[in-house]
Amino acid sequence: MTPHDADGALALQLDRAHVFHSWSAQGTLHPLVVSGASGCEVELADGRTLLDFSSQLVNTNIGHQHPRVVAAIAEQAGRLATIAPSHAVLPRGRAAEAILRHAPEGFTKVFFTNGGADANENAIRMARLVTGRDKVVSAYRSYHGNTGAAVVATGDWRRVPNEYARGHVHVFGPYLYRSEFWAATPEQECERALQHLERVIVSEGPSSVAAILLETVPGTAGVLVPPPGYLAGVRAIADRYGVLLVLDEVMAGFGRTGSWFAFDQHDVVPDLVTFAKGVNSGYVPAGGVLVPDTVARAFDDRVFPGGLTYSGHPLAMAAVVATIEAMEDERIVENAARVGADVLAPGLAALAAAHPSVGEVRGTGVFWAVELVTDRATREPVGAAAMGAVKAGLLGRGLLPFVQDNRIHVVPPCTVTDDQVATALAAYDAVLTELDATL
Repeated sequence: MTPHDADGALALQLDRAHVFHSWSAQGTLHPLVVSGASGCEVELADGRTLLDFSSQLVNTNIGHQHPRVVAAIAEQAGRLATIAPSHAVLPRGRAAEAILRHAPEGFTKVFFTNGGADANENAIRMARLVTGRDKVVSAYRSYHGNTGAAVVATGDWRRVPNEYARGHVHVFGPYLYRSEFWAATPEQECERALQHLERVIVSEGPSSVAAILLETVPGTAGVLVPPPGYLAGVRAIADRYGVLLVLDEVMAGFGRTGSWFAFDQHDVVPDLVTFAKGVNSGYVPAGGVLVPDTVARAFDDRVFPGGLTYSGHPLAMAAVVATIEAMEDERIVENAARVGADVLAPGLAALAAAHPSVGEVRGTGVFWAVELVTDRATREPVGAAAMGAVKAGLLGRGLLPFVQDNRIHVVPPCTVTDDQVATALAAYDAVLTELDATL
């Protein structure tokens, strides 16, 4: 056994002996043992290299081990490794400035958090305090994080065993392929989803609703790109009833959709924006809330009752600055847009045309989902066993996938190359061919 193999064996041994994993039954876990990564590739302890088309948890937007980001973290560690959030330090100010360069006019402040969940938690807190109202309206097909209010704002199954927070109401958002509104066109789906949202707000009592909290593009729920006009319609409803519109850009932001923020593509400006993940590709945990002057002024003479020990942590802030500057200089967001439009879109459309197991392909930038069905006419989702085989087949062909429910999420780093996409498309094609034969 080589030292490399020994390290891998020890890593697995220690993991199984002592690490309690999230969202998992502990006794059935068989985690991959990762020893390194670079760019769009992950190296396993057994020597195999996988092309990372998961971006881990859809967060390594700049790819693995980007040298500018790694160097910035090391340099900051040598100068000032940590400091309380009450002090002013240059990396925190520079990080806020860099983020706000890409925010809409009127956004002047950033409240830093440790990740996306507590970003949503604090955005909800701000909305409630500013409006004096309590209820938060969010979507059933959503994920906003695993903290008290954020997990209850979440709509999927993870909410149900965790419903301890008050004042949350859920609606159905647009999803034409599996429409809740008997819609046949994007226009119908948009109109009916907006009518549903407004009816819920009216029925709940508009004067009790503080915020509408939506993922700009619901990610874990299926990369549900909203139809034209939907988010603008939500904005109009929020304005009509004095409700704050909070857009969750934790997964969709910082290049994932081919723009700096996903809402840039939808002609809408929210009242608050939450972010995390791609802001520094997860190199050091960081998230936050973009706060416009209209909201920030509410706390000029009033204490904001929220904070975290590691808010604006210097190492995370250095990583934010380096990530954003690298993305700007290397035109990484533009690469994500081009790859999405010119390579992924036609490539995935060709897979859909070739494979009866593909019900729908949807997405933008480097944010796509391939929805798999047993029958195109009935749209019955493929089951867990079939998806397990899909995942195993992709891993066996050197691809690290993101598999969720009956979908393959195609979510490589924003730095992905055309050749790497071609390699991934070939793996998808081979696995879908195998799946088709079982249906």
